[in-house]
Amino acid sequence: MNETHVPVRGEDEPEQLREQFRQLLRYRWLIGGGIGIGLLSGAWLGVTGADSYAATTDIVLRAPTSDPFAPTLSSDKALNMGSERQTALSRSVAEGAAKRLKMGPGQVDQLQHGLQVTNPPQTLVLHFTYNASDPKEAARRANALTRSYIEMRKDQWESVRDSMLKSLQDQLNPVAKQNDELSQRIKQLPDGSAADSAYAVQANLLNRITDLRSKITSLKALDMTPANVIRNATVPSSSDGPGLPLSLGLGGLVGVGLGLLGAWVRLVFDPAPRSAGDVARAVRGPVLGALPRGSAGTLVVGHTDSRAAEEYRSIAFRLAYDERFADRRRLLVVAPRGSMESSVAVAVNLAASFAETGKNVLLVEADLRTPSLSERLDVTSASRPRWSRSGEQAEGEWPSRGQLMVDAGESGAFGLVPGERVRNVPRALTSARTTRLIAEADDPDATVVVVAPPVLAYADALALVDRVDGVLIVCDPRTVHRSDLTRIRELIVGAGGTVLGAVTHSDSRGRTPVVRRGSARRAPKSQPAPAPERVNTPEPERHFDGDGSDTVALRTVRSGDR
Repeated sequence: MNETHVPVRGEDEPEQLREQFRQLLRYRWLIGGGIGIGLLSGAWLGVTGADSYAATTDIVLRAPTSDPFAPTLSSDKALNMGSERQTALSRSVAEGAAKRLKMGPGQVDQLQHGLQVTNPPQTLVLHFTYNASDPKEAARRANALTRSYIEMRKDQWESVRDSMLKSLQDQLNPVAKQNDELSQRIKQLPDGSAADSAYAVQANLLNRITDLRSKITSLKALDMTPANVIRNATVPSSSDGPGLPLSLGLGGLVGVGLGLLGAWVRLVFDPAPRSAGDVARAVRGPVLGALPRGSAGTLVVGHTDSRAAEEYRSIAFRLAYDERFADRRRLLVVAPRGSMESSVAVAVNLAASFAETGKNVLLVEADLRTPSLSERLDVTSASRPRWSRSGEQAEGEWPSRGQLMVDAGESGAFGLVPGERVRNVPRALTSARTTRLIAEADDPDATVVVVAPPVLAYADALALVDRVDGVLIVCDPRTVHRSDLTRIRELIVGAGGTVLGAVTHSDSRGRTPVVRRGSARRAPKSQPAPAPERVNTPEPERHFDGDGSDTVALRTVRSGDR
C-alpha cells in the first residue's frame, strides 16, 4: 500500500453534501422534535383559524374640489396615504363605529383590535378588513368602521372649510363697511380733485371686496366628500384560516426546517468525529475498517465466516500491503481511553488473520496492570516457538517463562505472551528482554501484535511505540473526541512512532466478551499443564473457487512458488 494517508472526499463537493446530510440524520430526535413542534403549531393555527371570518370593504379617497374633472387636479399630492391609513386605525374612528353599533365604551379596544387597514401600492384605495368569530358581525363592523372613517374625514374637511369661510368673512365685513361709508361721502363731495381721489379709493375697495367674495363662493362650492365606497362588506361564506390540512402541511415543512437547523447546530458543535473522514483527518491516516455493531468483543476469525470476520481479514490485508508494516510486521494496537475490550478484540482477531497466512504470530499482552487475556481465550500451555524465545530471566521479570498457544479454530494457532502484574510497569516495558521479544519479528515468517492499555490513560503504549513499525488506533466515533485523536497522534509521533491508521467500531449493550470455547483444556496458572496430545484431524473438505462456500482469507505467496 503505497499511500496510506489519503484525504477522504476532500475534493468531491456533492459527496461532501451527501455525507453532511447523512451526519444530520444522526440527530433524528432533534429533527423529530422540530417536526413535532411544527405539526402542533400547524394544528393550533388550523383549529384557531377555523373560527375566524374576514369581511372587507374598499374605499377610494379624494380631495375636496369644485371641479373633479379639472385636468390640473392631482389628488395624490393633496393626500398622504400613510397618514390616512393611520387615521383609519385611530381610536376616534373606532369610537364613532362603536356609537353606530351601539356598543359600550369598554368595547372600543375590542372593536379596534380586529381591524386591519392596508393601502395597495400606487393607489388611493384603503382596504378595510375586519376579523371576527361571527361572519355577520364581521361584515357589520367592517361597514360601520368604514362609514365612521368617511364621516370623520368629512367633518374634518368641513371644519377646515368653515374656519376659512369665517376668516374670509371677517376680512370682508370691514372692507364692505368702509366702502359704504365712502359711497356716502362721495355723494356729498363736489366735482373736483377730492371727488376723483375718493373714486380711486372706492375702486380699490371694490376690487378687494370682489376678491374676498370670489374666495368665499369657491369655498362654498367645494364638494367635501372625502371618499367613495367601491365595495361594501358582505357576509363571508368561509373562514379566513388556511384550513387544518394546509396548516398541518405548512407546520410540517417549518418543523422539518427547524429540526434540520437544530441538527446542523448540534453537528457543528459536536466534539465527536462525524464520519470516517473526520477520524482519518484527526489521526492523519486511513480508516482501515469499520467493524459491525457488537463485533468488537468476540474472536470470530477462524470460528465463523461472518461479516465481522471478513472485516478483520480486510484490515489485515491492508496492513500487509503497507510498506511501513510489511517489512518487519510489528504492530501496536491501542485505544484512546476507557476499556481495552475493543483494542484486545482487534488485536486477537488480527493475530488470527495473520495466522491464516501461515505466519508465526505472537500476540503480546502489554497490560501489566489488569491482565486477563489468558483467561478469556482458548489457550493451552506449550513450548513457545523458537523464534519467540528470549534469554534468561530473573525472578519477577516480564515476560515470564510460561508459554501459551491460542487455538484460532480453522485459522490455526498463534502464540500468546500474557500480561502479568509487576511492581514497576515502565521498567518492565522498557527492559531489554521486551525489546528482544518484539524485535524477533524480523524473521520473514514472523508477526508480532502488541496490545497496550489506552494511550490517554497510561503511558505504557508510548514506551513501546519506538519498537514497533506502526500503531493502529481502535476507537468508537460516538464516544471519542476529535481532539483526543489528534492528541494521540501527536503523542505517538512525538515518541518516534507512526500511525498506520484507525479502526472504528460501535459498541452494543449486548456485547459478548472475548471468551474461550474450551476452558477445561487450560491448566491452572500455578502448575504448568502437560503438552496436549496431537489429534489427527481430517483434512477439511476442499472447495472449488467460485462455488460460494469459500471466504476471503489472506494467503502468502513466496517468490519461489511463483
